[in-house]
Amino acid sequence: MSSFTGVPLEALDFYEDLEADNSKSWWTAHKATYGTAVQAPMAALGEALEDEFGAGKLFRPYRDVRFSKDKTPYKTHQGLFVARDGGAGFYVQVSAAGLMTAAGMRPEAEGLRRYRDAVDSPSGSRLQELVSGLLAEGFVVDGDRLATRPRGIPAGHPREDLLRYKSLFVRREHGAPDWLPTPAAAEKVRADWRRLRPLVDWLEDACT
Repeated sequence: MSSFTGVPLEALDFYEDLEADNSKSWWTAHKATYGTAVQAPMAALGEALEDEFGAGKLFRPYRDVRFSKDKTPYKTHQGLFVARDGGAGFYVQVSAAGLMTAAGMRPEAEGLRRYRDAVDSPSGSRLQELVSGLLAEGFVVDGDRLATRPRGIPAGHPREDLLRYKSLFVRREHGAPDWLPTPAAAEKVRADWRRLRPLVDWLEDACT
């Protein structure tokens, strides 16, 4: 039985304050709050969804600043990812803005080549259909994109926009609704992930 009771609004306050003072001294002073208001509830959320979607990975709160101009040490959100093959999977995060649900893919080089081959083939029309349906329901499409169409793709390709993606995610921003600090939050995430499952299935099949 899951121990998930909701994502406390204290988690949003925690990240709002972290955005204002992203320093080691602030983090050290408030690390206990991170553990109780962010880390534990998000881990419990993953456990509540594991029966249907599989085990999730809770990302570390520390940023990798080795190759970044931004040297702030801590992430201003907490993410949980349930991985599928080919770099595809389901995602949920909490930040100062509230709760976000998402799904998509971030493939390796070979997986990206396979993705583009699939989008270029007749089966790519199914991906276009899935994405269009999600957009109509209020989801947002995001990801890393090429500035121009990939090499070898002719101008005017009907799925040129999808072919430009190097990573592709579809997300929904929920903000801080009344159900966020209640057990119902798990069912809201479950409902979004169920809606996104056909997309994840297509991406997994394409990239592997």
